[in-house]
Amino acid sequence: MFSRIEGRLVEREGERVMLDVGGLGYEILVPLCVAEKLPTEPGTPVRLEIYSVLSLEQKSGRFSYYGFSNSVERAFFEALLGVSSIGPRSAVRAFSVPMNKIAAAIERGDHTFLKTLPGIGQQKARDIVAKLQGKVARFLLIQEAPEPTTKRMPDFADEALAVLLQLEYRRQEAEKMLRDVLAARPEIEDAERLLAAIYERRSVPTVAPS
Repeated sequence: MFSRIEGRLVEREGERVMLDVGGLGYEILVPLCVAEKLPTEPGTPVRLEIYSVLSLEQKSGRFSYYGFSNSVERAFFEALLGVSSIGPRSAVRAFSVPMNKIAAAIERGDHTFLKTLPGIGQQKARDIVAKLQGKVARFLLIQEAPEPTTKRMPDFADEALAVLLQLEYRRQEAEKMLRDVLAARPEIEDAERLLAAIYERRSVPTVAPS
């Protein structure tokens, strides 16, 4: 069991994050509001606080790992697990918006807001308020983290990326080429022109200094 992990990002897809830690790949589930704060560039260092769950199936066991930006978010997740009708998967799905917003809804008994969270219906909303109202004040005070500074590539760049990966470019190299060209040629608006611009860049001969 461990409570923190540091590694390099392999991939991030929805609420699933894969980290490379010393050559081992760890699959970690993170709340959507946490995933949105993580980098997307493979190879980028990532540090997460971890909550581990051991699931027993017949005579074998399997660990599942849930990740958070800090120990306060993990504590809020653990508070949600204190509600009898909420399991780890339900809690990580429901934790889709910053915890101060969820905590505020719990404190004011706002079932309507809680029902907008993924997987939370009327009964679970009632259970959450009944169990946690008056016990989540400390989660109201945390400030939301700033938006990530890395600009997301446009949708057509994903199409170009798929082509480059099929051509056996490494993902990190391919994404760097895409970002470099988009930064230099912001007028490009489709995958074909983007790929053509990458080809032009790579075909320009490098002049050695005299």
